[in-house]
Amino acid sequence: MLTLSTFTAKHTAHAFAALGKPLAADTPHVIWAHGWGQDHHAFLALAQSLERAAHHTLIDFPGFGLSPPPAEAWDTADYADAVAEWLATLPRGRRIWVGHSFGCRVGLRLAARHPEAIDAMVLAAAAGLQRRRGFPEKLRFSIRIRLFKALKLLERAGVDVAAWKSRFGSADYQNAGAMRPILVKVVNEDQTEVARRIRCKVALFYGEKDDTTPPEIGERLSQLIPGATLSILPGLDHHTILTDGGPQIAYAVSNMLEG
Repeated sequence: MLTLSTFTAKHTAHAFAALGKPLAADTPHVIWAHGWGQDHHAFLALAQSLERAAHHTLIDFPGFGLSPPPAEAWDTADYADAVAEWLATLPRGRRIWVGHSFGCRVGLRLAARHPEAIDAMVLAAAAGLQRRRGFPEKLRFSIRIRLFKALKLLERAGVDVAAWKSRFGSADYQNAGAMRPILVKVVNEDQTEVARRIRCKVALFYGEKDDTTPPEIGERLSQLIPGATLSILPGLDHHTILTDGGPQIAYAVSNMLEG
């Protein structure tokens, strides 16, 4: 049975959904962490498929779903610290962190900063490293940045450039609203040194056709995180990895629950 509730950590409310076994000492606990612009529904079907195996918490990170934005512009370390503060209040069974994209960024921080908080991670389309771009892509990216800066100068001079500015930035950036300062912080993070400090078990999954967090990021992450495994799923992209790739992710979570 799915229940909705909230916890407060770092003086900020976090909404969450829970299902599965009652949470008690020695109960396995799976924490599901959604991607940017999503909420607990992103992982609901997968959590329900494993409902009898553990207690499941599906978090709405502050600023998403039913959780209000934090009062300040958090980075992923702030999100991770809030989760660790909450987990420290709960009965301690085996804990598995399952993340997608942004939820993976938070998971990497959590595992590095609070190694006592979780025992293993299953990460789908994990972000956290800067993309490696070829020369043509670097050139296009550089030109877009220069044009955007020029538009901002014109805007300060009183010129209406709203229509032109709407052509720049990702869909996430354009739709971020009050969360835009957090998004800017997050996408500029490089968690290379963070990944090197992780000591728990980690299974990485990437879609072969993911152009948001391409498999080359997974290849580098798997080399940085000691003992991490990497699976690249043919034909899948940044979003279908949670649907068509769901059985592989659920199977990995089941294996992590067994230790």
